[in-house]
Amino acid sequence: MASAKQNYKSGQAHGQGQAKTEEWVQSTKDTTNATKDRTASAAQSVKDRTASAAQSTQEFAQHGKDQSAGFLQQTGEQVNNIAQNAVDSVKNTIGMAENNAKK
Repeated sequence: MASAKQNYKSGQAHGQGQAKTEEWVQSTKDTTNATKDRTASAAQSVKDRTASAAQSTQEFAQHGKDQSAGFLQQTGEQVNNIAQNAVDSVKNTIGMAENNAKK
């Protein structure tokens, strides 16, 4: 009888140990999956912020390019006006202004 009791207790202890091992394994899997999820979320967040920064930089560069083009156009118009005024002044000085007005 003592042998049957010992076998029973031994089997019971073995079953409890196996259950505890399975519990630990599941806990480890859960922790690993949670860590993977947090890592993936953090990576996506970094990716999103990087894309946003790149877009902002591109928009800033385009804005600067547009402003430069406008400045150059305005400067060109001013130079053209100065040159035209110089031509008109020379024509007035040499007496050709009347011919220009008739055209």
